[in-house]
Amino acid sequence: MADILKEVMKFLPKDSISEAGFEGANIVLYTKDREFFMDNNGLIKKAVNEIKKRIELRPDPSICMDQEDAEKAIKKILPEDAKAEGIIFDPQRSVVIIEAEKPGLAIGKQGSVLREIRAKTYWVPIIKRKPALRSKLIESIRAVLYENNDYRKKFLDKIGHRIYDGWIRGKKSEWIRVSFLGGGRQVGRSCIFLQTPESRVLIDCGINPATKDDAYPFLEAPEFDINELDAVIITHAHLDHSGFVPYLFKFGYRGPVYCTLPTRDVMSLLQLDMIKIARHEGQDPIFSSDEVRETVKHTIALDYNEVTDITPDVRITLLNAGHILGSAMVHMNIGNGLHNLLYTGDMKFGRTQLLESASADFTRLETLMIESTYGNKDNVMPSKKECEDYLSSIVTTTVKRGGKVLIPVLGVGRAQEVLLIVENLIRTGKIDKINCYIDGMVWDVTAIHTAYPEFLNNYIRKQIFHKDDNPFLSDCFKRVGSQKERKQVIEEGGPCVIIATSGMLVGGPSVEYLKALASGSMHSLVFVCYQAEGSLGRRIQRGEREIVFSNGNKQEVTKINMEIHTIDGLSGHSSRKQLMSFLYKCSPRPKKVIVNHGESSRCLDLASSMHKQFRVETIAPRNLESVRIK
Repeated sequence: MADILKEVMKFLPKDSISEAGFEGANIVLYTKDREFFMDNNGLIKKAVNEIKKRIELRPDPSICMDQEDAEKAIKKILPEDAKAEGIIFDPQRSVVIIEAEKPGLAIGKQGSVLREIRAKTYWVPIIKRKPALRSKLIESIRAVLYENNDYRKKFLDKIGHRIYDGWIRGKKSEWIRVSFLGGGRQVGRSCIFLQTPESRVLIDCGINPATKDDAYPFLEAPEFDINELDAVIITHAHLDHSGFVPYLFKFGYRGPVYCTLPTRDVMSLLQLDMIKIARHEGQDPIFSSDEVRETVKHTIALDYNEVTDITPDVRITLLNAGHILGSAMVHMNIGNGLHNLLYTGDMKFGRTQLLESASADFTRLETLMIESTYGNKDNVMPSKKECEDYLSSIVTTTVKRGGKVLIPVLGVGRAQEVLLIVENLIRTGKIDKINCYIDGMVWDVTAIHTAYPEFLNNYIRKQIFHKDDNPFLSDCFKRVGSQKERKQVIEEGGPCVIIATSGMLVGGPSVEYLKALASGSMHSLVFVCYQAEGSLGRRIQRGEREIVFSNGNKQEVTKINMEIHTIDGLSGHSSRKQLMSFLYKCSPRPKKVIVNHGESSRCLDLASSMHKQFRVETIAPRNLESVRIK
């Protein structure tokens, strides 16, 4: 692979290419020949078929139309109905990014509008969706990438050379091992370290948000050296999988972070919120917004089912995990066919209000690493209809007696699932129209959902495409954006639903609402997501009814008289039945199963049951244990 660019050039006319380089695993060629740019007579396709790598041809920056003239020309070409607003140029890559409310119209029938832009301006147009709800975060992330496009070009080229220039550690033998630096027989701080003779890869790098003790991964483990780390893969944005990534950049990591586009955006939002909460609680954050910015600069976003090399001997594919927006299972082809490993991350093997079910079909699969959050035999979840009926009953009963329904949520996933259920209950007349107040980061995350409808299920995607039907734009949703507005909801909001972060009551506005409403027996508290060991939510679930809150230097005891409800079926995790069904339907069936991300008893129970039922080798490693899988 060391001379892959020379191999590509053999398929192309002499002097047709002015520059050749890499963008990660992709090969990018630049040409000064306008005719060759517009029509290469299938030569690029022939090279792709032969080399088996993605190759893109772009115009050399020297032949691109002046930016001011190009912007005028693009505005004339774009249909008005596309409602294109932002036009941003990336001159180092000869790319122009066009943000449109209706991307399909901006692309044109079979790409006709894009072809016209290319022919008239000699820029490569890329269309991005403008969110139905404005997202300052998406705007900020795109700004960071545009401002650093020169750095990004050099960084991506460097990654390509790492992939294609040959082995740097010297191949002595073939082996694969994984070490659990977090997430072994626990929920929280997921962090798995994959090693081969050539590669060092981290899969997830999270914190344990439910406790201050043992909150971070074991990066001091002897096998881990940040200076040798080749790549980081993040399955999804929840902090127990992504909350420690900026810390790597604080200590000098400057390699790639692979994830989906929604994961990049939501992960950044949650990491920035971590900083904000730490400062609000009078603590020093473990990293700063500069490190979050560095994380964004070094992220390489992948689509579902997109195959890419990340080191000389590791190739990955991200597949829908069904857990939250952009969540992915990681399929790894290691050692050029030596072994195939699937890491599920958090997954839902069942269609939800928001997402399609996790994938279960794979080309090859020898080892499966699977979560076990609800892995016990007694983790039986009610059906979707039962959950909706139960929530409807709680809301109706609470509102009738003049109370408020407080639903603490994870800002991503459960929040949007609950929003859709409440909107549907109101729209179908199952409950009376009431105000649904949204507090914390839920609104910003929901805006990100509207920017990436292609990651949602078909039904919700179609609703978002038709602005009048977009459930996230319902007038029953009211945003709470300040302490003053929060106080008004508590004192003057009347009977209502309050959806607020955090989902485990470990900080954020949900705790403030709890303090204010706890003593009122007319109110209800509804848990819809997993409550980690040690969290306030878990303690209340277990029956604690007197909670001590700090008020300055004073300790105040608050009695909880609210009705307490738990609806397990709204979880983004698979039930015990779904976990067993996933392994049953895995095609092909793996020979080895490694169980993680669950309380110790649940990991062991699931591992035992899978071994007995499917006759496969199973193991449930503890933190700091290593497993040789090949």
